[in-house]
Amino acid sequence: MNLYLMRHANAGVPRENPLLDLKRGLIKEGKQQCMLMAGVLAALKVQVDVIIASPLKRSLQSAQFVGTEIGFEGRVLSSPALAPDGDYAAFQHLIGEYSDREGVLVVGHNPNLHQFLARILSGNGHQAGGGSIRLRKGAIARVDMSRRPPQLQWLIDPRLARTIYASVTKSSRPKTSRK
Repeated sequence: MNLYLMRHANAGVPRENPLLDLKRGLIKEGKQQCMLMAGVLAALKVQVDVIIASPLKRSLQSAQFVGTEIGFEGRVLSSPALAPDGDYAAFQHLIGEYSDREGVLVVGHNPNLHQFLARILSGNGHQAGGGSIRLRKGAIARVDMSRRPPQLQWLIDPRLARTIYASVTKSSRPKTSRK
């Protein structure tokens, strides 16, 4: 299985009131990040069989925007294992439920999502600690779960995607001088 881990896109400044923060949606920049990252997934010909998001609004919106843009026709599922207070055991159980699928996209939050990714890759899934991997808002990592230990194939964040896009959209014709 290819596991795609995405941190939700930009939802602005966190609210002090926890109830209001749960309902915080994406801002304009966040929606643009989703469209950009969906374009990256489409260009890489990513096939996703299931999309699962944290129940918080910003993650659900990120998952829905990306799913729509890549042509995903299923329903975006929600799981508390991907919520900010989700734990690794619940995350492992969630991934295990879909291990028969070819491509699974999960959308969640930091700090737990980057901790889950580090634990998957370390081959040390049962113990906390070890390395850390930075996931900026809107970033997506692809992990090949069929390898032992699982292997990070790539990690792309919106800043890198914008830089690559800007460099390839410039004229691709070589500059030649006329003599």
